[in-house]
Amino acid sequence: MSTSSRSRSESATAGSSPDPTRAGTPSDGPGGGPAPVGVWLIGARGSVATTAIAGCAAVAAGLHPATGMVTETAAFAGSGLPALGSLVFGGHDTVDCPLPKRAEALAAGGVLPHGLPSALGSELAAADAEIRPGGPLPGDTRDDEELIARFADDLRDFRTRRGLDRVVVVNVASTEPVPEQDDRLPASSLYAAAALRAGCPYVNFTPSTGLHHPALAETAAEAGLPYAGRDGKTGQTLLRAVLAPMFVQRALDVRAWSGTNLLGGGDGAALADPGAAAAKNAGKERVLADVLPGSPEGEVHIDDVPALGDWKTAWDHIAFDGFLGSRMVLQTIWQGCDSALAAPLVLDLARLLARAHEAGLSGPQPDLGFYFKDPDGGSSALGEQFGALLDLAGRLAPTAEGDPA
Repeated sequence: MSTSSRSRSESATAGSSPDPTRAGTPSDGPGGGPAPVGVWLIGARGSVATTAIAGCAAVAAGLHPATGMVTETAAFAGSGLPALGSLVFGGHDTVDCPLPKRAEALAAGGVLPHGLPSALGSELAAADAEIRPGGPLPGDTRDDEELIARFADDLRDFRTRRGLDRVVVVNVASTEPVPEQDDRLPASSLYAAAALRAGCPYVNFTPSTGLHHPALAETAAEAGLPYAGRDGKTGQTLLRAVLAPMFVQRALDVRAWSGTNLLGGGDGAALADPGAAAAKNAGKERVLADVLPGSPEGEVHIDDVPALGDWKTAWDHIAFDGFLGSRMVLQTIWQGCDSALAAPLVLDLARLLARAHEAGLSGPQPDLGFYFKDPDGGSSALGEQFGALLDLAGRLAPTAEGDPA
Protein backbone atom coordinates (compact mmCIF):
# COMPACT_ATOMS: atom_id res chain seq x y z
CA MET A 1 0.00 0.00 0.00
CA SER A 2 1.39 3.42 -0.96
CA THR A 3 1.98 6.14 1.62
CA SER A 4 -0.94 8.17 0.31
CA SER A 5 -3.23 5.12 0.31
CA ARG A 6 -2.17 4.20 3.84
CA SER A 7 -2.91 7.70 5.11
CA ARG A 8 -6.36 7.58 3.56
CA SER A 9 -6.97 4.13 5.04
CA GLU A 10 -5.91 5.26 8.50
CA SER A 11 -8.14 8.32 8.17
CA ALA A 12 -11.09 6.13 7.22
CA THR A 13 -10.32 3.72 10.05
CA ALA A 14 -10.11 6.30 12.82
CA GLY A 15 -13.10 5.84 15.09
CA SER A 16 -14.42 3.07 12.83
CA SER A 17 -14.84 0.24 15.34
CA PRO A 18 -18.46 -0.93 15.23
CA ASP A 19 -20.54 -1.03 18.36
CA PRO A 20 -19.87 -4.53 19.75
CA THR A 21 -23.35 -4.65 21.25
CA ARG A 22 -24.89 -4.58 17.79
CA ALA A 23 -23.70 -7.92 16.42
CA GLY A 24 -25.43 -11.04 17.70
CA THR A 25 -27.50 -9.21 20.29
CA PRO A 26 -30.82 -8.08 18.81
CA SER A 27 -32.69 -5.64 21.01
CA ASP A 28 -36.40 -5.36 21.56
CA GLY A 29 -38.49 -2.66 20.01
CA PRO A 30 -41.56 -0.98 21.48
CA GLY A 31 -43.93 -3.51 22.99
CA GLY A 32 -41.23 -6.16 23.35
CA GLY A 33 -41.13 -7.12 19.65
CA PRO A 34 -38.01 -7.08 17.48
CA ALA A 35 -36.55 -3.61 16.98
CA PRO A 36 -36.86 -2.18 13.47
CA VAL A 37 -33.97 -2.46 11.02
CA GLY A 38 -32.69 0.48 9.00
CA VAL A 39 -31.95 0.37 5.28
CA TRP A 40 -29.79 3.32 4.24
CA LEU A 41 -29.72 3.80 0.47
CA ILE A 42 -26.94 5.67 -1.34
CA GLY A 43 -28.77 7.30 -4.24
CA ALA A 44 -31.96 7.29 -2.19
CA ARG A 45 -34.01 9.39 -4.62
CA GLY A 46 -33.10 7.38 -7.72
CA SER A 47 -35.33 4.97 -9.60
CA VAL A 48 -34.07 1.78 -7.93
CA ALA A 49 -34.29 3.22 -4.41
CA THR A 50 -37.74 4.70 -4.98
CA THR A 51 -39.02 1.42 -6.40
CA ALA A 52 -37.54 -0.54 -3.48
CA ILE A 53 -39.07 1.78 -0.85
CA ALA A 54 -42.49 1.84 -2.53
CA GLY A 55 -42.36 -1.89 -3.22
CA CYS A 56 -41.49 -2.76 0.37
CA ALA A 57 -44.41 -0.70 1.66
CA ALA A 58 -46.79 -2.18 -0.92
CA VAL A 59 -45.87 -5.78 -0.14
CA ALA A 60 -45.89 -5.20 3.63
CA ALA A 61 -49.38 -3.70 3.35
CA GLY A 62 -50.65 -6.61 1.25
CA LEU A 63 -51.27 -4.41 -1.80
CA HIS A 64 -49.04 -6.48 -4.08
CA PRO A 65 -47.34 -9.91 -3.95
CA ALA A 66 -43.59 -10.20 -3.33
CA THR A 67 -42.80 -11.23 -6.91
CA GLY A 68 -39.04 -11.38 -7.49
CA MET A 69 -38.13 -11.52 -3.79
CA VAL A 70 -36.26 -14.77 -3.20
CA THR A 71 -36.26 -14.12 0.57
CA GLU A 72 -40.06 -14.35 0.57
CA THR A 73 -40.01 -17.95 -0.68
CA ALA A 74 -40.45 -20.98 1.58
CA ALA A 75 -36.70 -21.71 1.73
CA PHE A 76 -36.15 -18.57 3.84
CA ALA A 77 -39.14 -18.85 6.13
CA GLY A 78 -37.02 -20.05 9.06
CA SER A 79 -33.95 -17.88 8.48
CA GLY A 80 -34.88 -15.20 10.99
CA LEU A 81 -34.87 -12.37 8.45
CA PRO A 82 -36.36 -9.03 9.50
CA ALA A 83 -39.96 -8.60 8.38
CA LEU A 84 -40.56 -6.21 5.50
CA GLY A 85 -42.80 -4.16 7.75
CA SER A 86 -39.91 -3.65 10.18
CA LEU A 87 -37.64 -1.95 7.62
CA VAL A 88 -37.09 1.80 8.03
CA PHE A 89 -35.62 3.69 5.07
CA GLY A 90 -33.26 6.63 4.82
CA GLY A 91 -30.28 7.55 2.72
CA HIS A 92 -27.94 9.98 1.05
CA ASP A 93 -28.46 11.72 -2.28
CA THR A 94 -27.16 14.74 -4.13
CA VAL A 95 -30.51 15.57 -5.76
CA ASP A 96 -33.51 17.17 -4.07
CA CYS A 97 -36.51 15.75 -5.95
CA PRO A 98 -38.83 14.44 -3.18
CA LEU A 99 -39.57 10.72 -3.18
CA PRO A 100 -43.35 11.16 -3.66
CA LYS A 101 -42.72 13.19 -6.81
CA ARG A 102 -40.13 10.72 -8.04
CA ALA A 103 -42.61 7.89 -7.46
CA GLU A 104 -45.25 9.77 -9.46
CA ALA A 105 -42.81 10.07 -12.37
CA LEU A 106 -42.09 6.33 -12.21
CA ALA A 107 -45.81 5.56 -12.20
CA ALA A 108 -46.28 7.79 -15.24
CA GLY A 109 -43.53 5.80 -16.97
CA GLY A 110 -45.13 2.46 -16.14
CA VAL A 111 -42.50 1.39 -13.61
CA LEU A 112 -44.82 1.62 -10.60
CA PRO A 113 -48.51 0.68 -10.72
CA HIS A 114 -50.88 3.56 -11.36
CA GLY A 115 -52.20 4.97 -8.10
CA LEU A 116 -49.53 3.37 -5.91
CA PRO A 117 -47.67 6.63 -5.12
CA SER A 118 -50.81 8.23 -3.73
CA ALA A 119 -51.72 5.09 -1.78
CA LEU A 120 -48.25 5.12 -0.19
CA GLY A 121 -47.88 8.87 0.18
CA SER A 122 -47.20 8.83 3.92
CA GLU A 123 -44.62 6.02 3.66
CA LEU A 124 -42.77 7.79 0.84
CA ALA A 125 -42.83 11.11 2.71
CA ALA A 126 -41.50 9.45 5.87
CA ALA A 127 -38.58 7.92 3.95
CA ASP A 128 -37.90 11.20 2.18
CA ALA A 129 -37.63 12.97 5.53
CA GLU A 130 -34.72 10.63 6.39
CA ILE A 131 -32.65 11.47 3.29
CA ARG A 132 -29.56 13.57 3.95
CA PRO A 133 -27.35 15.55 1.52
CA GLY A 134 -24.68 13.45 -0.13
CA GLY A 135 -21.47 14.56 -1.75
CA PRO A 136 -19.04 15.73 -2.72
CA LEU A 137 -20.90 18.27 -4.82
CA PRO A 138 -19.13 20.64 -7.22
CA GLY A 139 -17.31 23.23 -5.17
CA ASP A 140 -17.41 21.15 -1.99
CA THR A 141 -14.29 22.09 0.01
CA ARG A 142 -14.51 19.24 2.54
CA ASP A 143 -11.72 16.67 2.41
CA ASP A 144 -12.24 12.90 2.50
CA GLU A 145 -12.07 12.68 6.29
CA GLU A 146 -14.66 15.42 6.76
CA LEU A 147 -17.05 13.78 4.30
CA ILE A 148 -16.66 10.32 5.84
CA ALA A 149 -17.24 11.75 9.32
CA ARG A 150 -20.36 13.59 8.15
CA PHE A 151 -21.84 10.54 6.45
CA ALA A 152 -21.04 8.30 9.45
CA ASP A 153 -22.71 10.81 11.80
CA ASP A 154 -25.83 10.70 9.61
CA LEU A 155 -25.92 6.91 9.95
CA ARG A 156 -25.45 6.95 13.73
CA ASP A 157 -28.12 9.63 14.12
CA PHE A 158 -30.56 7.60 12.01
CA ARG A 159 -29.95 4.45 14.06
CA THR A 160 -30.23 6.21 17.43
CA ARG A 161 -33.12 8.52 16.67
CA ARG A 162 -35.27 5.80 15.10
CA GLY A 163 -34.37 3.16 17.72
CA LEU A 164 -33.01 0.77 15.10
CA ASP A 165 -31.43 -2.57 15.95
CA ARG A 166 -28.94 -2.17 13.10
CA VAL A 167 -28.59 -0.32 9.77
CA VAL A 168 -27.59 -1.86 6.44
CA VAL A 169 -26.08 0.52 3.86
CA VAL A 170 -26.86 -0.28 0.21
CA ASN A 171 -25.27 1.62 -2.67
CA VAL A 172 -27.76 2.01 -5.54
CA ALA A 173 -26.31 5.27 -6.93
CA SER A 174 -25.33 5.82 -10.56
CA THR A 175 -22.20 4.05 -11.81
CA GLU A 176 -18.92 5.93 -11.34
CA PRO A 177 -16.06 5.86 -13.82
CA VAL A 178 -13.08 3.77 -12.78
CA PRO A 179 -11.22 6.07 -10.34
CA GLU A 180 -8.04 7.78 -11.39
CA GLN A 181 -4.88 7.39 -9.37
CA ASP A 182 -5.06 10.46 -7.15
CA ASP A 183 -5.25 11.30 -3.47
CA ARG A 184 -9.03 11.42 -3.24
CA LEU A 185 -11.39 8.52 -2.64
CA PRO A 186 -14.30 8.26 -5.11
CA ALA A 187 -17.72 9.06 -3.68
CA SER A 188 -18.74 5.39 -3.48
CA SER A 189 -15.69 4.66 -1.31
CA LEU A 190 -16.44 7.62 0.96
CA TYR A 191 -19.89 6.19 1.65
CA ALA A 192 -18.46 2.70 2.14
CA ALA A 193 -15.88 4.00 4.62
CA ALA A 194 -18.65 5.82 6.50
CA ALA A 195 -20.67 2.60 6.71
CA LEU A 196 -17.71 0.80 8.29
CA ARG A 197 -17.08 3.64 10.70
CA ALA A 198 -20.71 3.64 11.83
CA GLY A 199 -20.71 -0.16 12.27
CA CYS A 200 -23.09 -0.87 9.39
CA PRO A 201 -23.12 -3.88 7.06
CA TYR A 202 -22.57 -2.76 3.47
CA VAL A 203 -23.88 -3.82 0.04
CA ASN A 204 -22.50 -2.45 -3.23
CA PHE A 205 -25.25 -3.00 -5.80
CA THR A 206 -23.33 -0.94 -8.38
CA PRO A 207 -20.13 -1.44 -10.40
CA SER A 208 -18.56 1.52 -8.56
CA THR A 209 -15.44 1.03 -6.44
CA GLY A 210 -16.96 1.13 -2.94
CA LEU A 211 -15.04 -1.12 -0.55
CA HIS A 212 -12.81 -2.41 -3.35
CA HIS A 213 -10.55 0.62 -3.09
CA PRO A 214 -7.10 -0.46 -1.83
CA ALA A 215 -7.16 2.30 0.78
CA LEU A 216 -10.10 0.57 2.48
CA ALA A 217 -8.85 -3.02 2.38
CA GLU A 218 -7.38 -2.98 5.87
CA THR A 219 -10.37 -1.13 7.30
CA ALA A 220 -12.83 -3.62 5.81
CA ALA A 221 -10.80 -6.60 7.06
CA GLU A 222 -10.72 -5.27 10.62
CA ALA A 223 -14.26 -3.91 10.87
CA GLY A 224 -15.93 -7.19 11.84
CA LEU A 225 -18.89 -6.46 9.55
CA PRO A 226 -20.49 -8.49 6.75
CA TYR A 227 -20.43 -6.94 3.28
CA ALA A 228 -21.33 -8.02 -0.23
CA GLY A 229 -20.98 -6.86 -3.81
CA ARG A 230 -20.64 -5.72 -6.44
CA ASP A 231 -23.02 -4.80 -9.29
CA GLY A 232 -26.46 -6.36 -9.08
CA LYS A 233 -27.20 -9.12 -11.58
CA THR A 234 -30.62 -8.27 -12.97
CA GLY A 235 -30.92 -9.11 -16.67
CA GLN A 236 -28.36 -9.79 -19.38
CA THR A 237 -25.70 -11.14 -17.01
CA LEU A 238 -28.31 -13.21 -15.16
CA LEU A 239 -29.05 -14.97 -18.44
CA ARG A 240 -25.35 -15.38 -19.19
CA ALA A 241 -24.88 -17.04 -15.78
CA VAL A 242 -27.44 -19.65 -16.85
CA LEU A 243 -26.37 -20.16 -20.47
CA ALA A 244 -22.59 -20.26 -20.08
CA PRO A 245 -22.65 -23.38 -17.83
CA MET A 246 -25.06 -25.01 -20.30
CA PHE A 247 -22.50 -24.82 -23.11
CA VAL A 248 -19.79 -26.23 -20.84
CA GLN A 249 -21.99 -29.05 -19.55
CA ARG A 250 -23.00 -30.02 -23.10
CA ALA A 251 -19.35 -29.86 -24.31
CA LEU A 252 -20.18 -27.22 -26.92
CA ASP A 253 -17.40 -24.83 -27.98
CA VAL A 254 -18.33 -21.15 -27.78
CA ARG A 255 -16.41 -19.19 -30.43
CA ALA A 256 -17.84 -15.72 -29.88
CA TRP A 257 -20.24 -14.01 -27.46
CA SER A 258 -21.22 -10.41 -28.14
CA GLY A 259 -23.84 -8.22 -26.53
CA THR A 260 -25.55 -4.87 -26.83
CA ASN A 261 -27.51 -2.90 -24.25
CA LEU A 262 -29.98 -0.15 -25.11
CA LEU A 263 -31.13 1.82 -22.09
CA GLY A 264 -32.27 5.26 -21.01
CA GLY A 265 -32.97 7.02 -17.73
CA GLY A 266 -30.23 7.80 -15.22
CA ASP A 267 -28.33 4.60 -16.01
CA GLY A 268 -28.22 5.38 -19.71
CA ALA A 269 -26.91 8.87 -19.07
CA ALA A 270 -24.31 7.65 -16.54
CA LEU A 271 -23.11 4.81 -18.76
CA ALA A 272 -22.67 7.13 -21.73
CA ASP A 273 -19.42 8.01 -19.97
CA PRO A 274 -16.81 5.58 -21.37
CA GLY A 275 -15.19 5.21 -17.94
CA ALA A 276 -18.50 4.24 -16.31
CA ALA A 277 -19.30 1.86 -19.18
CA ALA A 278 -15.91 0.18 -18.72
CA ALA A 279 -16.64 -0.36 -15.02
CA LYS A 280 -20.04 -1.86 -15.90
CA ASN A 281 -18.73 -4.16 -18.62
CA ALA A 282 -16.03 -5.63 -16.39
CA GLY A 283 -18.72 -7.38 -14.35
CA LYS A 284 -20.68 -8.43 -17.43
CA GLU A 285 -17.63 -10.16 -18.86
CA ARG A 286 -16.64 -11.90 -15.63
CA VAL A 287 -19.19 -14.72 -15.83
CA LEU A 288 -17.91 -15.75 -19.27
CA ALA A 289 -14.29 -15.59 -18.16
CA ASP A 290 -15.06 -17.63 -15.02
CA VAL A 291 -17.19 -20.31 -16.66
CA LEU A 292 -16.11 -20.78 -20.29
CA PRO A 293 -12.80 -22.37 -21.24
CA GLY A 294 -10.65 -20.07 -23.30
CA SER A 295 -11.68 -16.53 -24.25
CA PRO A 296 -14.44 -16.27 -26.85
CA GLU A 297 -14.37 -13.26 -29.14
CA GLY A 298 -16.78 -10.40 -28.58
CA GLU A 299 -17.61 -7.64 -26.14
CA VAL A 300 -20.58 -5.74 -24.74
CA HIS A 301 -21.67 -2.36 -26.07
CA ILE A 302 -23.88 0.04 -24.09
CA ASP A 303 -25.93 2.69 -25.89
CA ASP A 304 -27.83 5.52 -24.20
CA VAL A 305 -31.33 5.83 -25.67
CA PRO A 306 -33.12 8.48 -23.55
CA ALA A 307 -36.51 7.69 -25.09
CA LEU A 308 -36.47 4.27 -23.39
CA GLY A 309 -36.63 5.85 -19.92
CA ASP A 310 -36.28 3.20 -17.19
CA TRP A 311 -36.66 0.34 -19.67
CA LYS A 312 -33.85 -1.52 -21.38
CA THR A 313 -33.22 -4.05 -24.13
CA ALA A 314 -30.26 -6.41 -23.98
CA TRP A 315 -29.31 -8.54 -26.99
CA ASP A 316 -26.73 -11.35 -27.06
CA HIS A 317 -25.30 -13.16 -30.08
CA ILE A 318 -23.56 -16.47 -29.27
CA ALA A 319 -21.66 -18.36 -31.96
CA PHE A 320 -20.75 -21.95 -31.07
CA ASP A 321 -19.59 -25.21 -32.63
CA GLY A 322 -21.47 -28.48 -32.35
CA PHE A 323 -20.76 -32.07 -33.36
CA LEU A 324 -18.45 -32.47 -36.37
CA GLY A 325 -17.81 -28.72 -36.38
CA SER A 326 -21.40 -27.68 -37.15
CA ARG A 327 -21.59 -23.88 -36.87
CA MET A 328 -24.58 -22.70 -34.84
CA VAL A 329 -25.89 -19.48 -33.28
CA LEU A 330 -28.04 -18.68 -30.26
CA GLN A 331 -29.54 -15.19 -29.95
CA THR A 332 -31.35 -13.85 -26.90
CA ILE A 333 -33.33 -10.66 -26.29
CA TRP A 334 -34.08 -9.43 -22.78
CA GLN A 335 -36.50 -6.52 -22.40
CA GLY A 336 -37.34 -5.29 -18.95
CA CYS A 337 -37.52 -2.50 -16.42
CA ASP A 338 -34.23 -2.32 -14.57
CA SER A 339 -35.70 -0.68 -11.47
CA ALA A 340 -38.37 -3.36 -11.10
CA LEU A 341 -35.75 -6.08 -11.60
CA ALA A 342 -33.32 -4.54 -9.11
CA ALA A 343 -35.65 -3.44 -6.29
CA PRO A 344 -36.58 -6.91 -4.97
CA LEU A 345 -32.90 -7.90 -4.96
CA VAL A 346 -32.03 -4.78 -2.95
CA LEU A 347 -34.66 -5.73 -0.37
CA ASP A 348 -33.40 -9.33 -0.30
CA LEU A 349 -29.83 -8.21 0.29
CA ALA A 350 -30.74 -5.71 3.01
CA ARG A 351 -32.60 -8.41 4.92
CA LEU A 352 -29.88 -11.03 4.43
CA LEU A 353 -27.05 -8.70 5.52
CA ALA A 354 -29.06 -7.55 8.55
CA ARG A 355 -29.54 -11.17 9.62
CA ALA A 356 -25.91 -12.04 8.85
CA HIS A 357 -24.81 -9.17 11.10
CA GLU A 358 -27.14 -10.35 13.85
CA ALA A 359 -25.72 -13.86 13.49
CA GLY A 360 -22.16 -12.55 13.91
CA LEU A 361 -20.96 -13.11 10.34
CA SER A 362 -18.27 -10.77 9.06
CA GLY A 363 -16.17 -10.05 6.01
CA PRO A 364 -17.12 -10.71 2.37
CA GLN A 365 -20.13 -12.96 1.85
CA PRO A 366 -19.46 -15.16 -1.22
CA ASP A 367 -22.70 -17.06 -0.60
CA LEU A 368 -24.55 -13.96 -1.82
CA GLY A 369 -22.89 -14.20 -5.25
CA PHE A 370 -26.32 -15.18 -6.65
CA TYR A 371 -27.15 -11.47 -6.65
CA PHE A 372 -24.00 -10.03 -8.26
CA LYS A 373 -22.15 -9.79 -11.55
CA ASP A 374 -18.87 -9.44 -9.67
CA PRO A 375 -19.32 -11.54 -6.51
CA ASP A 376 -16.92 -11.85 -3.59
CA GLY A 377 -15.58 -15.23 -4.62
CA GLY A 378 -17.33 -18.51 -5.34
CA SER A 379 -18.81 -19.79 -8.58
CA SER A 380 -20.22 -17.55 -11.32
CA ALA A 381 -22.72 -20.23 -12.45
CA LEU A 382 -26.22 -19.31 -11.32
CA GLY A 383 -27.23 -22.82 -10.27
CA GLU A 384 -24.22 -23.21 -8.00
CA GLN A 385 -24.74 -19.71 -6.62
CA PHE A 386 -28.36 -20.51 -5.78
CA GLY A 387 -27.27 -23.64 -3.94
CA ALA A 388 -24.82 -21.59 -1.88
CA LEU A 389 -27.57 -19.07 -1.09
CA LEU A 390 -29.88 -21.84 0.15
CA ASP A 391 -27.07 -23.18 2.33
CA LEU A 392 -26.70 -19.69 3.81
CA ALA A 393 -30.43 -19.56 4.49
CA GLY A 394 -30.09 -22.71 6.58
CA ARG A 395 -27.09 -21.40 8.49
CA LEU A 396 -28.89 -18.17 9.33
CA ALA A 397 -31.79 -20.00 10.98
CA PRO A 398 -31.89 -19.31 14.76
CA THR A 399 -31.46 -22.29 17.07
CA ALA A 400 -34.28 -23.55 19.25
CA GLU A 401 -32.95 -21.37 22.08
CA GLY A 402 -33.32 -18.29 19.90
CA ASP A 403 -29.60 -17.65 19.48
CA PRO A 404 -28.05 -17.29 16.01
CA ALA A 405 -27.07 -20.62 14.47
